[in-house]
Amino acid sequence: MDIIEELEDNLGKNKVFYDNASKYAYGFDASIHHAVADVIVKPKNANDVKEVVKIAYKYGMPIIARGAGTALSGQAVPIKGGIILDMAGMDKIKEVRIENLYCVVEPGVIYAQLNNELKKYGFFFPPSPGSGDVCTIGGMIATNASGMRAIKYGATRDYVLGLQVVFPPGKIYRIGTSTLKNASGYQIERLMVGSEGTLGIITEATLRISPLPEKRGVALASFDSLYDAGKGVANIISSGIIPSALDIMDKICIQAVNKSMKIGLPDTEAILIIEKDGKRREIKEDMEKIVRICKESGSKKVEFTDDEKEMEKLWRGRKGVLPSLSRYGKDKISVSLADDMAVPISKIPDAVKSFQELSKKYNILIGTYGHAGDGNLHTKILINPKDKEQWKKAEKVVDEIYKVVYNLGGIVSGEHGIGISKAPWMVKENLNIMKKIKDAIDPKNIMNPGKMMEWKGSIITNLRYR
Repeated sequence: MDIIEELEDNLGKNKVFYDNASKYAYGFDASIHHAVADVIVKPKNANDVKEVVKIAYKYGMPIIARGAGTALSGQAVPIKGGIILDMAGMDKIKEVRIENLYCVVEPGVIYAQLNNELKKYGFFFPPSPGSGDVCTIGGMIATNASGMRAIKYGATRDYVLGLQVVFPPGKIYRIGTSTLKNASGYQIERLMVGSEGTLGIITEATLRISPLPEKRGVALASFDSLYDAGKGVANIISSGIIPSALDIMDKICIQAVNKSMKIGLPDTEAILIIEKDGKRREIKEDMEKIVRICKESGSKKVEFTDDEKEMEKLWRGRKGVLPSLSRYGKDKISVSLADDMAVPISKIPDAVKSFQELSKKYNILIGTYGHAGDGNLHTKILINPKDKEQWKKAEKVVDEIYKVVYNLGGIVSGEHGIGISKAPWMVKENLNIMKKIKDAIDPKNIMNPGKMMEWKGSIITNLRYR
C-alpha cells in the first residue's frame, strides 16, 4: 500500500486530492516562490491531522500546514514536495468566554470572522494583519503575525494562552492554559508561535481577547521629506503618546495607491497615518499634541477625522499598497523581497533614508511603507519579473537593505516570518539552538523541511514567475 492509498483508507477519499490541477494550485502562497506537492489533504478535526502526521512520519514524507496561503515568505510552499495539509476546513469558533477574557478557536477560523463574532460582545482579538479579511488564526500563530495596531496591542504571541498541537510521530498534546497568568515551567505554547509549521500542527487555540475601544480618530500628516516623516514617528513616540497605529508611506506607495484605488492621498514625498483610540476626551487631547509634533517635525499639513467612512478609506488605501505597487509601472511588478524588517523606532529616519539611497545607487524602484510606530518597515522592490538581470540586481539590493537593518540594531522580520525569502539573513547565533529544538521534536525532519534555519543558497529560486 502506498502513502496515498493509506491516506484515503484512514481519512476517506473525499479528503485526499492528488490531481495535477490541485497539486499545482497548492504550490503557491503570496510569496515569490512555487513548488508542486505530492498530495493535498483537507482535515476536518484533530484526529484527521493526527492520522496524517502518523502516516507522514511512517513514510518520512514532508508535511506542510497551510492556512489561507497569504504568507509572503514562502512558508506554505512545498519546496521538497510532500503533503499539503489544508487547515481551512477546521473553522469553528468553539467558545467565547468574555468573563474569562478568552476564546477557543480552530486554526481555519478567519481573523475578520472571529472579530465579527467578538464584536457582538464588545470585544476583539487585537493583532491586525493587512490580510485580516482572509488570513487564518492558525497561520497568524505560525508566523506570529501582527499589523498596524501592534504598537499598542502587541503581536499574536501576546494573546496565545494555550494550544492543541499534533507533534510527530502523531500524538495530540495540550500545551499552555486558559488562565491569564502562567508561571508553570517552560511555556511551550509560545515556542510554537512563529515556528512556521516546522515543529507541529496547531489544531486549536485559546486566545486572550480585549474590550473594544470607545472611539477612534485618525490624523493624516503630509511631509516634503521621507526622512522628516521618519523623524515625526520617533518624535511622537518619544513624547509618551502611544497611538493605536502609526504607519508611513513614501511617494512611490502614495502614487501607486492613488493610481490603482483612486483614494486621493496627498501628492507629497511621504505621509503618516496616525490613529488614536480610547475615550473621546483622551483622543482629542492626544491628537492636538500629535498635530503639533508633526508640524514641529516638518509636516506641511495635518488633517484629522473621526468619521468612520473617512478612516476606513485611509486604512483601505494603506492596506492596498502591496497590490497597488504592481500597477505603478508598465512592465514592473512588486516582488516580496526584503519586505519586512524591524529597527529601533529612533532609527526609522536613518532606515528610510538609506533605502532611498540604495534605490538611487542601483537605479531600482523601492517602495517603502509600514507600521513605523513600532519600528516595523516594509520595502517592496519593483522589477520586470521576466528579466534575469533585474532579479540579480534585486538580490544585491536585498543584501544591502538587511546590512543597513542590522547596522541599525534591527532584525530581519517584524511580522511576516522567515520561510525561504528571508532565511539567509537570519541572526546566525540563533540557528544552532533552533536546529537542536527541531531535531528533538521532529527527528525525521518531516515538518515543513527546508525552511528558516535549514534554507541554503540563493532565495531567487523556486520562483512562481515564468
